[in-house]
Amino acid sequence: MRALHIITGLGVGGAEQQLRLLLRHLPVHCDVVTLTNPGPVAAGLAADGVRVVDLGMTGNRDLAALPRLARVVRRGRYDLVHTHLYRACLYGRIAARLAGVRAVVATEHSLGDSQMEGRPLTAGVRGLYLLGERLGRSTVAVSPTVAERLGRWGVPGPRIAVVPNGIDRARFAFDPAARRRVRDELGLATDAFVVGGIGRLAPGKRFDVLIHALAGLPADCRLLLVGGGPEEDALRRTARAAGVSGRVLFAGERPYLPDGSPGPALPALASAMDVLASPSPEEAFGLAAVEALAAGLPVRYTSCPALQDLPPEAAPDAVRVPCDAGAYARALAAVRAAGPGPRTAPEAARHYCITRSAARLMEVYTAALAPASTRVPVQQGARPS
Repeated sequence: MRALHIITGLGVGGAEQQLRLLLRHLPVHCDVVTLTNPGPVAAGLAADGVRVVDLGMTGNRDLAALPRLARVVRRGRYDLVHTHLYRACLYGRIAARLAGVRAVVATEHSLGDSQMEGRPLTAGVRGLYLLGERLGRSTVAVSPTVAERLGRWGVPGPRIAVVPNGIDRARFAFDPAARRRVRDELGLATDAFVVGGIGRLAPGKRFDVLIHALAGLPADCRLLLVGGGPEEDALRRTARAAGVSGRVLFAGERPYLPDGSPGPALPALASAMDVLASPSPEEAFGLAAVEALAAGLPVRYTSCPALQDLPPEAAPDAVRVPCDAGAYARALAAVRAAGPGPRTAPEAARHYCITRSAARLMEVYTAALAPASTRVPVQQGARPS
């Protein structure tokens, strides 16, 4: 089987890094087209031996990119096209149809209750999404929560398949040597209590809540923010105004997998933390929280469908906290007072295995490629138990 993955960009982000990890486990020949921004993940994919094509799209309304994309699909003689993220899903589905490929699968990575990839869910966004969705065979939801949102939007249930995001649990296993090394590199004291925040520095992630919470925590507490984005300058100003700028560290974008760039990769940074805090009120999956659990970290979160879709005993040290600075200050102070735990991964981290996700996706591919007369819809599946 030959499959083409089309994605909006390949900067360091959850969907982008998930794609790279997934391609390492799919038993399929895969190429990748990025509509724009062939960033660090593109370089990582190339290092893995994956062919990456940069379409050079100049904006959302660059319609000239559509025939170029259709030519790439046609020349590759692909059996299946798999699209990721809003713009790529729209252009990719149309291009696949123009090229004669009818087996089209799309993954919905970022659908929230009020926004998608930072854009408000207006009637126009919804209408365009549903128009494009009908050009494919199946829409993959990264959690049952997202599947329910798609259903409320109007996507027919038989067209929705749940394939959760996956992690490489062994890569995130707690590493005491990495903890010492990273803390030394970042200038963090051995006995400092480090609160981690992982994700794009965008308004919806609400990392400002953690900065204000830090101001209410003892002086030995530090906040380590891992990610890049448009909100970084505003967050730095917030830290200065709160009087904690010397206690907030911005680590920048960090790869999930080693890619030759300087500085520690994400798993090593997780080993250096004492707790992961995620104040985002709206998530589609909550990959950072699951990765943190794999590193044996306690997790305090506001929204995480990946954990909310599991029974509480699957992650006993993952606790929901309101998106409020005072609530986070109290929750983090309680973690600090409890002292360090054993840093072992709970069942929730084992549940979201990348090999299981890849096998589930292959079932979706098989159904999409089946003749119409024999095609059986891939069932959404119940919430995990």
